[in-house]
Parts: sequence; C-alpha cells; structure tokens
Amino acid sequence: MKSAIFAKRKQAGQGMTEYIIIVALIAVAAIGVYSFFGKAIRGQMQGMTNEIAGTSATAGTANATAAATNANVEGAASKGMSNYNNDAARGK
Repeated sequence: MKSAIFAKRKQAGQGMTEYIIIVALIAVAAIGVYSFFGKAIRGQMQGMTNEIAGTSATAGTANATAAATNANVEGAASKGMSNYNNDAARGK
C-alpha cells in the first residue's frame, strides 16, 4: 500500500519536473528572440503607440527600419573564429 502511494508521488513529481523544464526552455527561447529582434520590436511598438496617441509614427517606423537594416547587415556578415577578436572588440 505504501509503495503504491510513493510511486504516485514520484510520478507526479516527474511530471512537474518535465513541465518546469519545458517552461524554462520556452522562456530562454523567448529571451533569445526578443534580444535578436528587440530594436525592431521596440521601434514598431513606438510607432503603434504614437499612432494610438494621435501623433506621427514616423520616428518609430524609422527606428524599426534602421534596426531591420542593421540585422540584415549582421546576418550577411561572415562570422567565425577568424574574426572573433574583431567582433568582441566591437561588442558584438
């Protein structure tokens, strides 16, 4: 009888552990996506907020476009161990 109760507790603990691991992985992925697209997202949010407030969204749109252009340049750049020191010195 005691072993059956212990087995149920152990199984419930295992399910909770799996759930925590999945939630942690989703959180890490969300942080990565936000850090990668953060400037573009902030620029778009700035534009939407300005439009809702009744002002021009030009500055927010320009910020989002500049961030997207910078992301395209960085994405096309060659990355490797040969230029690691240069990137580290520039803070990338």
